[in-house]
Amino acid sequence: MIGFWQRFRLCFRTQTRDASQYALHYLSGQLRLEAKRTFVNLARTAAVSEQNIQHFMSNSPWSAQAVVRQVQVEITTTAGLHHGGVLVLDESAEAKAGDQSAGAARQHNGRLGKIDMSQVGTFLTYINGPVWTWVDGELFLPESWFAADKADLRKRLGIPDARQFATKVDLGWQMIQRAQKNGLPFEALACDDLYGRVKWFRAALDHAKILYMADVPANTVVYLDRPVVAVPRGPVGGIGRPPVRPQVRTERPPVTVADVARRDDTQRCTIRVRATERGEITGPFAFRRVWTISDESVVREEWLVMRWEADGDCTYSVSNAPADVSFDRLATLKCIRYFGERSHQDAKSEAGWDDLQARTYRAWEHHLALTVLATWFIAQTKLDWMQQGQRDPSLMHEFAVDVLPALSMANVRMLLRAVMPLPELTPEKATDLVVTHLVNRTRSRKSRMNRKARSP
Repeated sequence: MIGFWQRFRLCFRTQTRDASQYALHYLSGQLRLEAKRTFVNLARTAAVSEQNIQHFMSNSPWSAQAVVRQVQVEITTTAGLHHGGVLVLDESAEAKAGDQSAGAARQHNGRLGKIDMSQVGTFLTYINGPVWTWVDGELFLPESWFAADKADLRKRLGIPDARQFATKVDLGWQMIQRAQKNGLPFEALACDDLYGRVKWFRAALDHAKILYMADVPANTVVYLDRPVVAVPRGPVGGIGRPPVRPQVRTERPPVTVADVARRDDTQRCTIRVRATERGEITGPFAFRRVWTISDESVVREEWLVMRWEADGDCTYSVSNAPADVSFDRLATLKCIRYFGERSHQDAKSEAGWDDLQARTYRAWEHHLALTVLATWFIAQTKLDWMQQGQRDPSLMHEFAVDVLPALSMANVRMLLRAVMPLPELTPEKATDLVVTHLVNRTRSRKSRMNRKARSP
């Protein structure tokens, strides 16, 4: 881990100091502690001042984006990741007790399945075979946060003045553009229907020559024949205003994707998606060429990919893949978001993403950067393990399986704890930490009293 951290040291230097040592303490604690990876516990694990860790995360002006950018640049130069990469764009919510944390508001929380007080982030995951890692993220700030009555709260929580309201789709598009600028090697992007239903987003991806597999709702309207979109001719005799809005002309009316799935001429076929440790993933799919109309009235031809789940429900995606693409490729992309969900689970349960208790905007960004760094460290370790440790093919014969399990994030963390065991506090060291904590609390109280005395 020390060598890994050395490559990122410059990202944590500011104009006045080098805070990279605290980055190592934080990253090490994220990966070695089992739970409750709070500022207090991370500081105690590293035997450093809690106040210093708090300042490093909440106040120090080091750039989170510099860390994110270097992770993406490293992926571009890592052997074995030059081909086959896929990005997954998704959001994740964390429940909050009140609205005093940056971005917290009553909004949809997918984990809870309801509207609740939550803080929502939009994340970009990089996937390549058995390797997955977070590579970017943005905190979603609801439009209510930009109201005049929130000005004092925005200032107190450090939300930049330049930050303006942006939808989750806007934030996702910004991250994708950054990934392209940094040269991140990816061949496709997958996203859920929050993004897939937005026509301008799909059109922008297509214009940028990014292959996408975007989920869409069941009521999405498509055409089974290419429609003609044109402005009608003016009225006969020149009487009345000439039409200016384009209109759609087609022999068959539009239908929903759910209607397409129910049609007799929609042929299902069974596709083997991939082999896993629990068996092969196969399922019924259907594929049809359809046409959609963009917000600018441009007719676009797309693939409609339908997949029937075990409970009989059907999910729908559209893709700008070329007409001669194989059905196996479409099915694989349709199911790739599973690994995006795995990356979220790993970040939350194994890298301490859920444990952040700080309220400020900068602390959220810094915690994101170090979580991206933690997941990239794990991904790189897994890749090195695969490339350096050749598996004995006789094991598959011995166990009568066709797939051997890959190294998991929990496995890497266990190995890390073995080579970098958590320090055991001596009575003297524990006493020093308690005294330091009490002194810091006393100084904080004195500072608050002084501010109160100076206030009118």
